[in-house]
Amino acid sequence: MASLRARLGPSGRKVWQVRIKKRGYPELARTFDLKGEAEAWAKQVETEMDRGIFVSRTEAEGTTLAEALNRYRTEIVPQKKNAERESRQVNGLIPMLGPLAPRFLASIRGKDIMSFMKIRQAGGAGPNTVRLDLALLSHLFNVARTAWGMESLTNPVDLVKGQRPKLPQDRDRRLVGDEQARLLAATATYGGEIGTIITWAIETAMRRGEIAAMKWEHVDRETRTLLIPDTKNGTPRSIPLSPAALAVLDGIINSATLSSTEDTKNNDLRGPVWSMRPHSISQAFRRVCKAAGIMGARLHDMRHEATSRLFEKQGFNAMEVSSITGHKSMQMLKRYTHLRAKDLAKRMK
Repeated sequence: MASLRARLGPSGRKVWQVRIKKRGYPELARTFDLKGEAEAWAKQVETEMDRGIFVSRTEAEGTTLAEALNRYRTEIVPQKKNAERESRQVNGLIPMLGPLAPRFLASIRGKDIMSFMKIRQAGGAGPNTVRLDLALLSHLFNVARTAWGMESLTNPVDLVKGQRPKLPQDRDRRLVGDEQARLLAATATYGGEIGTIITWAIETAMRRGEIAAMKWEHVDRETRTLLIPDTKNGTPRSIPLSPAALAVLDGIINSATLSSTEDTKNNDLRGPVWSMRPHSISQAFRRVCKAAGIMGARLHDMRHEATSRLFEKQGFNAMEVSSITGHKSMQMLKRYTHLRAKDLAKRMK
């Protein structure tokens, strides 16, 4: 049964404390400013207990959003594939929460998420950044509800699905005119590995992280294939290597200082193909584009370029291209494919 008593709160004002004791359930206590709110809460809890559907809200009502995100970073993020990146996202999100950070999870509603979205957009965050923030918050609430024992929680992010910011149209940036020649000429001046990496990206349609993680032992020169054991979607794949791609590897071997000439003969190479890491690859690409006077291009656009060329110049069908690029759906493959009508016209008879 519920017991209700008035007492003085920290501010000296009268508050109402409710205690509920019922066999088979933990003792509950909560304080309200108004007597009517206290009675309504007690009635709701007792009704749920009588019906056997009561779920304790104590933890959800005592855990702030900031505290939950810190726990998420400690317990959940290390289990993810891109743990380092997601940890940075959590660290960057907490200061952006503003008045939401000290709010208890159970008190956050859809309107609060809407307000957060508007504040983020007003602060200059792009649509995709906001959507990533919402995806993180949504997963946090789902984890809290399913794995942390806060079954009473509802996911407020689900309530604003139709109000999320619209993403811009898919990028369709491709190399035009002499841009590829200018880009590679600039890499010769820049030096290092970025020139071979750009050529490799155009020839293979590989992602930046996949390129950086390449190892010699995954190259099969006899079958002209490369195994990519660790991919973004978690499914390993093997891709065919063009003569130009093989020439890139030959150039690396010929220019490398090997400990044994016998290793070269046997192609007995081990370890990373490139020393550059993903961030340094992107940084070098931006600098090379600037030196070449090429505007609006990103390293990831080379994947778009390569995917489109597989259709236009190689004549592969959609299933063949998806097996090379690793796209799991035709919809995603379409986003990465931007065909030129003049190239398609050359194939028409």
